[in-house]
Amino acid sequence: MNETIKIPTRQSYGEALAKLGKENKNIVVLDADLSTATKTSIFAKENPERFFEMGISEQDMMATSAGFATSGKIPYVSTFAVFAAGRAYDQIRNSICYPNLNVKICATHAGITVGEDGATHQMLEDISMMRSLPNMTVISTSDDTQTKWVVEEISKIKGPVYLRLSRMATPVIYEETQKFEIGKAVQIGEGTDASIIATGDVVCEAIKAKEELEKQGINVRVIDVHTIKPIDKEMIIKCAKETKKIITLEDHSIIGGLGSAVCEVLAEEYPCKVTRMGINDQFGKSGKAEELLKYFKLTSESIIEKI
Repeated sequence: MNETIKIPTRQSYGEALAKLGKENKNIVVLDADLSTATKTSIFAKENPERFFEMGISEQDMMATSAGFATSGKIPYVSTFAVFAAGRAYDQIRNSICYPNLNVKICATHAGITVGEDGATHQMLEDISMMRSLPNMTVISTSDDTQTKWVVEEISKIKGPVYLRLSRMATPVIYEETQKFEIGKAVQIGEGTDASIIATGDVVCEAIKAKEELEKQGINVRVIDVHTIKPIDKEMIIKCAKETKKIITLEDHSIIGGLGSAVCEVLAEEYPCKVTRMGINDQFGKSGKAEELLKYFKLTSESIIEKI
């Protein structure tokens, strides 16, 4: 992990989307008055004829994207996660998922790391909402390399995708040569004392904890679950069998998110104790992203304490 280079996954998304737009003329991009923040403005400059500014009309935007999909286009739809999954849930459910349309919902500013915008904008329930929808693939990326890969990869699969992106800059974890596969988690390390199963912008905190614990003679592995649905059941069961402890980590509510998904797998396949680290059934607070991670105990120090 390269901590000297930190890039927000929303920036990686914008850059990858502009590149993909040049290569695939079926890509269209829709935004709801937030293109500077979501970074779809990068695509707009390169491909203005395929960029549609929908204004503050997120429900309209989802319905319009469904229309584009029925016409053979591949719409990438962006706004903040709280508006995408929250305000436009009905349209995502009935106009996109029910007819199984090829729409890519790329939601930025997810989780408490939105920071100073506070509880109203800190979407902590979107993974829960989106993974419960039939036909929906749910992805939450951890770094620049992974995000750029995902943006292109989801254009190749048919059907709805929810891609969760962060505002906060995070370290680059992976080399450009790293191989990824939708539905397959990435294992970092071979430790058997514990498995830290993490997703999104806090995967880097899990890796920091792993490195610090090694100095104390405690060997853990980190599992980066970039695809939350379909989840990598084989990896989760393998970790439960091979390690003494299972800890899940997410910048999301512990209800219905990654922790719940892991518990569902293990309850059915290999029952064992799981410690869930995330937001404990409460709304967020206003503050700097780093301060909020400490407040909600999502830092490497808190992980070490749990282990």
